[in-house]
Amino acid sequence: MTDSGKKYTYFITGGGTGGHIYPAVAVADELVKRDEKIFYVGNPQNLEYDIVSQKGFEFLPVYVHGMPRKAGLTLVKWFIELGMAVLTSIFYVLKYKPDAVFGTGGYVSAPALMAAKLCRVPFMLHDCDAKPGLVTRKLSKWADCVSLAFDCAKNEINNPDCMINGNPIRKTFKTLSKAEARKNLGLADKMTLCIMGGSQGARSINDGAVEILKKFSKNYDLQIIFQTGKKNFERVIEQLIKIYPEYEADKNLIVKPYFDDMVTVLKASDIAISRSGSLSLSELSASGIASILVPYPFAAADHQRKNAKYMEEKGAALYLEDEDVNEDTLTDLISYLIQNPQKLKELQNAALKLAKYDSVDLICDKLVNIAEKYN
Repeated sequence: MTDSGKKYTYFITGGGTGGHIYPAVAVADELVKRDEKIFYVGNPQNLEYDIVSQKGFEFLPVYVHGMPRKAGLTLVKWFIELGMAVLTSIFYVLKYKPDAVFGTGGYVSAPALMAAKLCRVPFMLHDCDAKPGLVTRKLSKWADCVSLAFDCAKNEINNPDCMINGNPIRKTFKTLSKAEARKNLGLADKMTLCIMGGSQGARSINDGAVEILKKFSKNYDLQIIFQTGKKNFERVIEQLIKIYPEYEADKNLIVKPYFDDMVTVLKASDIAISRSGSLSLSELSASGIASILVPYPFAAADHQRKNAKYMEEKGAALYLEDEDVNEDTLTDLISYLIQNPQKLKELQNAALKLAKYDSVDLICDKLVNIAEKYN
């Protein structure tokens, strides 16, 4: 609720991957705490539906998928699907009358943002990446404000009102201690490695990681938290049983398909092997982690490589190409960090310098200002 006592209604939209969903959910959480009314617009066939349902937010479904890369009948069908999703979103706008719309880019957010434009409802964009996505670039000139995670992204945005906020992350990143996080996971208070490939998992990282779990647990007494991704979990376990059949009895290892509470996982960790989606980088920085970043080579506009290079240039991460991931390269890089505590600390401190803990507040303050301006 605003200082004037008026309660506003907002559409929050973003989906498909964790990088689009979790920033949107963080903003939705904060607006609800401020006693504002929110509706979440997303695809019920995607991950956002499960996450938003757990939160208890009212979910408004739109059926839209990623744009095909090639021309043809599939592309024609996609444009029809997008048009129907925009019409559905216009119906939602007319029915629920949002005072402002907030979108985190990506194809899922496009229908609600386009409906806002057509219905003259103010909207605000947030883009997570060093290279802004297509939806952000195309719609930014009509937005009342564009929030960015990376300062270098500003060069590609056609809007005078740009804010460099970092990514919206959960506030527990600032308050949860490393010791508490490890205790919550049942781990000892000692060096911990996190291996993750984003919400979908990463096959190359998983294949390399399986080969090193036993070695680093037994030879280095290193604790390892391994998120395989839901699609890859069974394959990883099959490989792991062949290499290390006693892995389940190893107290140094936690192997799961997915963690709902990544705050605790990351705050418990000292080193991470990770894809370089923007939200992952924001959370790694907020946790003060030394990262080994492996960008997904087929990401749209090669944005993961640009994200990873940015972190490397800032001295906050080591860089590894996807094609170079194997048992030997991972062994060399992890051993290097363990055996060089000064370098490990330098990377962790550089990451912390990039952390932005107040982005949720800054974005919500601006969004409320936009709603107030038009009411």
